[in-house]
Amino acid sequence: MDYLIFLLAILHVYKVLCEEMFWDTTVKLAKNMTLECVYPSTDTLTQMEWFKVNAMEKESLVIFNPTYGAIIRQPYADRVYFSNSTVTPNDMTLSFHNASEADVGFYSCFLHTFPHGPWEKVIQVVPPDSFEIDAPSNSDILSEPGKNVTLTCQLQMKWPLQQVTWEKIQPHQIDLLTTCNLSQGKSYTSKFRRQILSNCSQGMRRASIVLPHVTASDSGLYRCRFKASTGENETFVMKLTITDGKTDNRHILFVAGGTVLLLLFVILITTIIVILYKRRPTTTEVPSLPINLQMTQEKIFMLTTQPSLGDQRLESKLFP
Repeated sequence: MDYLIFLLAILHVYKVLCEEMFWDTTVKLAKNMTLECVYPSTDTLTQMEWFKVNAMEKESLVIFNPTYGAIIRQPYADRVYFSNSTVTPNDMTLSFHNASEADVGFYSCFLHTFPHGPWEKVIQVVPPDSFEIDAPSNSDILSEPGKNVTLTCQLQMKWPLQQVTWEKIQPHQIDLLTTCNLSQGKSYTSKFRRQILSNCSQGMRRASIVLPHVTASDSGLYRCRFKASTGENETFVMKLTITDGKTDNRHILFVAGGTVLLLLFVILITTIIVILYKRRPTTTEVPSLPINLQMTQEKIFMLTTQPSLGDQRLESKLFP
């Protein structure tokens, strides 16, 4: 009997070692880093716990109960804290202070909820040199808040496809959105903080995801990866921009207001110039004549207006 138990234990260890580890988010190691864990449903949180996952065991970091509060284990007491648990009940995001290479590895955010039961999100922390986000976009997509956005990628090569993966890329982390195993026609939807709809069927050559009722927080880079059974890969990157209607309206009002003020300023300046022009004196100065010409004109005037000497004598004889 003991031999059978020992054999089962060996088989369990072998299964754990050989089993592929799936993770929902990859985070770049930083001195101050954040492990995001937001439960997307409205279920009631009864208790949660953060673990660091090693090859054979789980190391408890912190445990939280809505009634009794949080207990942070050693040696994490002075290095980790909850970021938003007091603001949003289902937000169990954990922040690290003074993180180091020893913090590289896998972490599990494990929640107990009512009525749906347990829920787990796995996060992988990697060194900065292993974190690659070099992904120039192949296309730009513009949408408005509240719309349903569909992102689509079409495989160009005729490879025997094995898997299709969708990711959202950010400077500090990469979130797995969905993975489709084409050989089985089954999909894995990650624990992303918002609802993602996807298609997954055997033999498909075109993959798409739907983001219902988008908001500004959905803006960013989305990557679609095709993986062939022969090892080849093909990647498509789309840049999604969600315009903020309120911001656009304020911008339009600002531009319109500036245009009106500029027009009023131009009208005011034009009016002042016209008024000053009308008030300017209209007298015309007579150009002065040269001195010689002026003296000649005076002599002519005197000769034409004064009587001659003969006329004066004749006048004295007639009127003694």
